[in-house]
Parts: sequence; structure tokens; C-alpha cells
Amino acid sequence: MSGRAAAWAAITARHLTVAAGRRLTRRASPTSAVVTTLLTRLGPTFVKGGQILGTRRDLLPGRWCDQLARLNDRVPAMSAREARAVLDEAYPDGTPFVRIGTEPVASGSIASVYRAWLHDGTPVAVKVRRGGIGPQMRRDLDLLSAGAGLLERLPGLRKVPMRRMLGHVSTAVLRQLDFAQEATALLQLRQNLADVASFRIPAPLPALCRDGVLVMEWIPDLRQFKPGDLNREQRRQIVRRVLHGVYRMLFVDGLVHCDMHPGNLYLRVEEVVLLDAGFVVRLEPHVRRLFAEFFLSMSMGRGQQAAEVILRSAEHVPPGCDVQAFQAGVRDLVVRNHRRTAGQFRLAPFAAELFNLQRRFGITAAPEFVFPLMSLLVLEGMINDFDVDVDFQAEAIPTLLATLR
Repeated sequence: MSGRAAAWAAITARHLTVAAGRRLTRRASPTSAVVTTLLTRLGPTFVKGGQILGTRRDLLPGRWCDQLARLNDRVPAMSAREARAVLDEAYPDGTPFVRIGTEPVASGSIASVYRAWLHDGTPVAVKVRRGGIGPQMRRDLDLLSAGAGLLERLPGLRKVPMRRMLGHVSTAVLRQLDFAQEATALLQLRQNLADVASFRIPAPLPALCRDGVLVMEWIPDLRQFKPGDLNREQRRQIVRRVLHGVYRMLFVDGLVHCDMHPGNLYLRVEEVVLLDAGFVVRLEPHVRRLFAEFFLSMSMGRGQQAAEVILRSAEHVPPGCDVQAFQAGVRDLVVRNHRRTAGQFRLAPFAAELFNLQRRFGITAAPEFVFPLMSLLVLEGMINDFDVDVDFQAEAIPTLLATLR
């Protein structure tokens, strides 16, 4: 682990030295580009953090978000030789493709995606995992866990289960390396969302998948999510389609996509297409129901019920806790945020205030709730780009009432 920490330091120092040299020669890149490149060189774990930050135009300047958006699907690709080595190992008797592109159509931190053709002429998308990234990601996450352990010793954070929360997230992040798991998730999402209008998931071809290689149907004519290309009504409709799909995942099916950034969401004619299913988490039924109860209470402005849900879901409420004062704090928080539109509400400050309330009163939340929050946090940036007037709380109520009934 110390070796990886030294590598972090060396990569950062080398990168900043080069950036400083370019400034002296007046060939300086913008700071946002320097940081984006540094995150890329540090590896997939850091790229994932950059992808999340890149959706937050409420927190970062637009030029930063534009640069960080490159991490969604424009990470420097593996070489053709590296991709061929993975394919040769996966298919020792020969690949099932009559032809495969030498340049990827998309490239992320964990894999590159290529267009290929089967022997019968069928076009397919082939996702090829980068070689050797598993051990690196595990070392990075171990280091972050050690850092979280140090933070837990600080006076204000001693009651916060930071290592446990990070442990849950780390397990989910590492599952992105398992393409068999992703193929299963794609099949399950297709089944779960089959009756959600205009929401499409590509079908995997399990018989052709191998360790490190995921083969899916090729969906043509995809467009990036760009609000400037659409009129106001089109943007409204797209946001509502995405929200209904997400609410179905969160509150009905419990199979939650935590990575719905613009690199995974595309448009095709009248469809919203979700391409990637690596960072997908299954919520336990009791977690799903409690989160649904809290979201419904918030959506209907019922602060007292929201506070009661938090207390019921908590892992620990200390003896002597001033429960009434805690409930009053939650009631005030819910009232202030009730029925705010997307442009008026920010999930990060809301969650931070709720988190601080729990910390002050010594109430320990269940770590599993980090996943629905993460899913909404990533999605929120896209929603604000498309329709700041959407009442996302009200949009959830029909699904919530049907689920909890």
C-alpha cells in the first residue's frame, strides 16, 4: 500500500512539474485541463470521482465541468496491441468477430468500447477491460479506506462510519471489473424497465462474453445528451422519462444505477438509452422501502414522518439522545426544501445538513443509504442542465404511492 501511495505522489509531482514548465514557455493548459489529465494518470478510482464532479455545474465553473466531462467516455484508450492481447486471451480459439474496429467508439477508465461485426454481419458493441487495473484499483481503495480511518479519529467525525460507508462503495466500484455481473445487470434492467416508455437498455450477448470482454447489441444513431440541441418541451420530456426510470429502479425494483452521467446516457430518436450497467447496486428490500418512505414524506412536506423514518432506519440512536430536538431539526429541513424545483434544490447541501444533524445527535445512519443518494447526486447535474423547473419531488409521488400501498 505504501508503494501505491508513493506512486500517487510521484505521478502528481511529475505532472505538476510538466504543467509548470509549460506555463513558463507560455504553452500553459487551463487549470481544469491539468487537473483532468492528472486524474486520468492517477487511474480509474480518481477518474470516477472526476466524473461525478463533472456533472456539478452548481459547484464548479462550466469550463471545469466541460473538461471533466472528457472523463466520461474520452479517457485515452488502450493501444490496439493491448486490446488485442485481452481479446486473444479471452478467445484462445479465435474471436467470434469477422471484423473489429481498431479505434474505440468510447473509452472510459475501466474499458474501451469497439464496434465489431459477427460472421453473419450483425454489428455489435465490444467492451474490452483494460489489463491490470484490478490490483491498482484495490490498492487505491485500500489507501482511501486508511485515510477515512484517520478522519474517523477527528473529534467531529468519531461517530461517523466513514470506513464502512467507503467499504460499501468500494465493493460496488470493484464490481465494475466483473463483466459477467454487468451482463446480468443489463438483462435485469431490461426486464425491470421493459414497461417504462421510451427507455432502452442494450441487450448483452452472454454466449459471446468472456472474462474481460462484454459483447452487446449495437444501437445505432446515438446522440450525446446536449440540452442546446433540443427545445424546451423536448428537454422537459427527456427529464421526466429519465426520472421515471430512476424512480422505478429506486423504489420498485431496488436495482439502482449509480452512474447515470452523460457518458452512459444517450438519445436515439424518441428513446433515452442507458448503455453501461457496471456500477449497479441491489438495495435490500428494507433499505428500498425505508428510502421510499423518507422520499415520500419529504415530497409531501411531512417532516415529522421523515424524522421517524430516519430514526427507524438508524443503526444506532444513543441513550439520552434528544429525539425531540432531532425531529424538530428534520422537520425544519424538510419544510424548507419541500416542493422546491430542481433549480431551487441542491441535494449535496441538503444531504450535508441532514448528515450534520445526525452527527450532532450521535445518530448513526445505515451505510447502504449512500447508494440511492449517489444515484440521485450524479443524475441531479444532468437534470439541472435540462430543466430547472421540474418538480422532481412531485414526479416521484405516483411511483411512491403505488409502491408503498
